[in-house]
Amino acid sequence: MQLRVGEDYTLLNPVIALTITDFDMFENSNKVISRYKLKEKDDLTDYSDDIELVFVELPKFNKQLSELETLSDKWLYFLKAANTLESVPASMEEVPEINHAFEVARESKLTRKELELLEKREMFLHDSKNAILKARQDGKQEGAKEKAIEIARSLIGILDVQTISQTIGLSVAEVERLRN
Repeated sequence: MQLRVGEDYTLLNPVIALTITDFDMFENSNKVISRYKLKEKDDLTDYSDDIELVFVELPKFNKQLSELETLSDKWLYFLKAANTLESVPASMEEVPEINHAFEVARESKLTRKELELLEKREMFLHDSKNAILKARQDGKQEGAKEKAIEIARSLIGILDVQTISQTIGLSVAEVERLRN
């Protein structure tokens, strides 16, 4: 999917398959994150550095909130505790992606009716913002038109109607009405 027909394979990005489990997948290992590369089965030569399999076993992650040190720790804690969190813990708020993930997780727990209400609220806020932007734009256009009329009035008697029209951007008919 990364390439179009005829493009060179060297343009491919590495592929990482990420599997997150809520059970112990590799019982003989106490590692939370395990990374695997592909090898040829008989002579054990490496296949490529372009494919990596990553397994995250959440039951093996046992750090408490106060023990989180790295970004990986924070993500693992979030993944393990997301369904029990009421809000993003203060020590994790500085990571915008975790805040976004929390909102997605929170929305996934909403009932259909609650989700519809949330979507309607977001649509209302979006529409209101657009209405304000449109009103500002209309106000600027109206102000520019009024300024053009003011300038045109001051030029009547100094310049001919055609020149005023071309210079100010009003139609000849508009300048004629102002003159009368």
